[in-house]
Amino acid sequence: MAGGDGPNPGAGGPAAAGGRPLIITEDPLLLDDLLRLCAAAGAEPHVQHAVPEQSGAGGDERGGGGGARVVGVAGVVGVGWESAPLVLVGDDAARRVRGAPRRDGVFLVGRDLDDPHVWQRALEIGAEEVLTLPDAENRLVDRIADVVEGAGRPALAVGVIGGSGGAGASTLACALALRAARAGERTILIDGDPLGGGMDVLLGGETAEGLRWPDFAASRGRVGAGALAESLPELHALRVLSWDRGDRVVVPPAAMRSVVAAARRRGGVVVVDLPRRVDEAVAEVLAQLDLVLLVVRGELRAVAAAGRVAAGVRMVARDVRVVVRGPAPGGLDAEAVAGLLGVPLAGEVPVEVGLPGRVAEGEPPGSHGRGALARFCDGFWQHALGSAQGVAV
Repeated sequence: MAGGDGPNPGAGGPAAAGGRPLIITEDPLLLDDLLRLCAAAGAEPHVQHAVPEQSGAGGDERGGGGGARVVGVAGVVGVGWESAPLVLVGDDAARRVRGAPRRDGVFLVGRDLDDPHVWQRALEIGAEEVLTLPDAENRLVDRIADVVEGAGRPALAVGVIGGSGGAGASTLACALALRAARAGERTILIDGDPLGGGMDVLLGGETAEGLRWPDFAASRGRVGAGALAESLPELHALRVLSWDRGDRVVVPPAAMRSVVAAARRRGGVVVVDLPRRVDEAVAEVLAQLDLVLLVVRGELRAVAAAGRVAAGVRMVARDVRVVVRGPAPGGLDAEAVAGLLGVPLAGEVPVEVGLPGRVAEGEPPGSHGRGALARFCDGFWQHALGSAQGVAV
């Protein structure tokens, strides 16, 4: 991760040759900065002083710092202007790059914010963007890390939040993650509620080795997606980020944002168990979710409480839908609950006889494949993951 002093899941092993960015500059200070940012993203770049295909034959190859290779001729390491996944051109080298074939993924990097001609130079080399250091450091680390990680389709991210106490949101979140993992999806379950008792406990893995939220509290900047998953406890074929048994109940918003973003970049499915109070850190999570499921009991008082929760969530989340727990004796049916809340109905989870007892004995929610909870979750994922255009439930 960039600029952080917590655990460093961003610093993985060397990138594959196809994922190594190309740096073109002769400015030693700028080169030092770019090598530092590449290291923060877990990348080992190639370094050139000119466009490889335009360099004269007979040059030499010299070792650069931080695992970089400084190359003076075309083809020495098999990576050139057209084949590199990302090209970072120092402002000092812009004129030497003019005339190179146009391609995507070229960025002009410099330091002078007041240079009125920098945009003209960027246009001449076909750069996508001008990045000025140090202001654009985080942006640049993100782009480099995307190359290293081979960023593809992000995970389908679903949040679960209770409309009132005892609604069963944590139970549903756990079951959704478990059923997704059993369906073969790469799954991360994130416990966003520090006062909820711990999702690792619900999965019977409170003693499992791996990092918990307090380990990420000092995280800033980019967190590596693959390394994040490898650092977390693996329980029932899914990765779980939960809380430890200590006193810390606050993770800064920046750390929340970085960790959830890393989980999404890994692909597959991300399920987040959310607290009912929407503070700044929770808002950072909500902004990254594709869908939020609001779990509500089919009772009038529960609906009244859920209305206040829904109002806060809908200020940030892009898509909120209600899951009704019921039917409640003498209560409201699912359509009535959705109508009163003014929130689309995602479905109804019937009461599952014997579920509390099985959970108390160590069986995670959703384990019983023929149970009502598992059937709801399987149906949800069948629709949600089967939609090419987004979430369809």
